[in-house]
Amino acid sequence: MGRIAVAVIVSLWIIPVSILVNRIVPEPYMDEIFHIPQAQQYCKGNFRSWDPMITTPPGLYYISLAHVASLFPGMFLVQAAPSFSEVCTTAILRSVNGVLAALCSIIVYEITTHLRPTVSERKATIYAVVLALYPLHWFFSFLYYTDVASVTAVLAMYLACLKKRYWLSALLGALAVAIRQTNIIWMLFVACAGVMDTTLTRQKNNVKVNDIDTEIRKTGRITSKNNVTRALNLRKRKLSTALDTDEHSIPRTSLFSANQISGLLDEIQVILLTSWHKKQQLLVSFMPFLMVLMAFLAFVRWNGSVVLGAKEAHAVSPHFAQIMYFGLVSALSVAPIHYNSGHFVDLFQSFWKRRPISFFQLFIAVTFGLLSVHYFSIAHPYLLADNRHYPFYLWRKVINAHWSMKYLLVPLYVYSWFSILSILGKVERKIWVLAFFLATAAVLVPAPLIEFRYYTIPFYFLVLHSHSNDYRSWIFMGILYLAINVFTMMMFLFRPFHWSHELGIQRFIW
Repeated sequence: MGRIAVAVIVSLWIIPVSILVNRIVPEPYMDEIFHIPQAQQYCKGNFRSWDPMITTPPGLYYISLAHVASLFPGMFLVQAAPSFSEVCTTAILRSVNGVLAALCSIIVYEITTHLRPTVSERKATIYAVVLALYPLHWFFSFLYYTDVASVTAVLAMYLACLKKRYWLSALLGALAVAIRQTNIIWMLFVACAGVMDTTLTRQKNNVKVNDIDTEIRKTGRITSKNNVTRALNLRKRKLSTALDTDEHSIPRTSLFSANQISGLLDEIQVILLTSWHKKQQLLVSFMPFLMVLMAFLAFVRWNGSVVLGAKEAHAVSPHFAQIMYFGLVSALSVAPIHYNSGHFVDLFQSFWKRRPISFFQLFIAVTFGLLSVHYFSIAHPYLLADNRHYPFYLWRKVINAHWSMKYLLVPLYVYSWFSILSILGKVERKIWVLAFFLATAAVLVPAPLIEFRYYTIPFYFLVLHSHSNDYRSWIFMGILYLAINVFTMMMFLFRPFHWSHELGIQRFIW
């Protein structure tokens, strides 16, 4: 078990499903009618060509060129394609996302083992495979959309940052932004996480070592040989940190000796103080992120907008209800973790112990939820008119089924977010949780269109940092994802329909 096993398992469904999709739907569909011809123009060397309906940068097309270049020599030798441009077929371009999906699963495995040094290879493999089955990510692995490439680039950037390879992380961040503009937010989030890791390193190392000590006390062993090595390395890092006498280091305080920072303000204070003492180191390490940010701002100023094309249909709007939808959809996607009696009781007990502050927080959350769905719930024309997308039916049959329905869902939104923040708060620092929430809001709130595929990146960050150890819950989630994937792919391939006002075959899609 390990990264090779993850890649092999993911390939076992990527290859046959890709063949099936290309056989039944050989022509570009939905957004592919813009992306595929544009990529084919690039394959012909026509880099000045640009479809004004495309809203995202050309990052995916450049990745596709590299993919096609790797295939061309072999296809030329067997006389399958006499020229480079003829390799850029719909099937070949779609296969880019198949390759990226397998790579993404390996990156998820690496992030899991980095964040959780005590997890066994078998469990890490299962976690990576289950997340590869996440329906919104899985479905677009077989079409030529930007989603899979975007997720892969962002997670690769995050992994590089976790390993303190900040220049590589910034380079991958530039690639992520070149694939989708909103990834600038996730690049800033990753950079902030890197700063937190640098300035609060003592706390982080102590917590990890304590986690290992706890496991040893409970089980009398560590679950794998690799984890023994990780444990020893962590102990060495803890010792080297304790012996660090560099003039720029922070003097030990009760915050570090207690192995935790008591509150958000204390964390901010420590970060600011440490950042001042380590300003040279931080400037050298994180300058590449700043360079990418400055280049992005220059692009926005030149373009006049974040969006490239179809600006009227993708105008920035205050869609605060979007953050509510994300909380519920994400919590439901990992329902065994968030919606079980044990977790509900723990959440209630924690809530009751912290009264009356908890009641005040609940009042604020419910008020915000009600105001969001009342004043900032946007019904985009695309959402109302396009019955090919599942959000169309959720809007009509659930959210808009009755005037009171959107208000009755608010308690579910609030519970989902309280559950998410509670689970993250058990693992991560308060400032990390706050940064995650702000990054998620910054990406989703300006988006007027309800698209569940926009939720994929924050969902991955959420699950990777939840640290759920319930083996049965992960197996159940995998089975649930598999059932949803079979259903959505069957609907896409075998339940086509026609519009009376437009020619051509229509298909159901996320």
